Amino acid sequence: MAQKAKSKTTLKDSIVTLYMQYVLEHETEPKSIYKFCKINNIKEEDFFSHFGSFETLKEAIWNQFFQNTTELLQKNKDYANYDSKEKMLSFFYTLFELLTLNRSYVLFTLPNNSSHLKELKQLKGLRKHIKNFASELVEKGNEGKTLKFAKQSPKIYAEGAWIQFLFLLKFWVEDTSPNFEKTDVAIEKSVTIIFDVFDNTPLDSILDFGKFLYKETFA
Repeated sequence: MAQKAKSKTTLKDSIVTLYMQYVLEHETEPKSIYKFCKINNIKEEDFFSHFGSFETLKEAIWNQFFQNTTELLQKNKDYANYDSKEKMLSFFYTLFELLTLNRSYVLFTLPNNSSHLKELKQLKGLRKHIKNFASELVEKGNEGKTLKFAKQSPKIYAEGAWIQFLFLLKFWVEDTSPNFEKTDVAIEKSVTIIFDVFDNTPLDSILDFGKFLYKETFA
């Protein structure tokens, strides 16, 4: 059973890799699952044992970006001792490093109109993962607070973290700076402002972040 499970995992990863290679080489999605499987010598039933459609395959790719990010974070021996703000910074830095390694695929699969990002079905699973991750950070931070008014709302922060990701994704897509340095700045400033808002000291960070966005948008 263990060997069988390992084999299935390998096949699933192979299908993902072959799909990403196909769309990059042909600049279009395969016309059908049948043709995709035939070209790559894969049985259709093997494809459907992992993915019900190309849409669920694309969703799985984004889920894998998240999973790879959290695995890399856990490998950092200092990560467990980070506070919530440091963990969120590390999360976004690492996630966007992985997206950069797969930038050609990500740019292909996203719509030309970045305002439609929130409507993408393929981001549905990632949205759930990011919101759960953010909620856990807040809940962990609330454990050490005795006063009710000092505790942060996991639900509100989770939604804010997802909106923050969409903003950063749009920013990264449009970023033309060397090594996407401006995206790193956007991550640092956006995480800082969100945590400052929750700590009720938002003014300086809001002004700083606002100046940064104004410069990038209108300069």
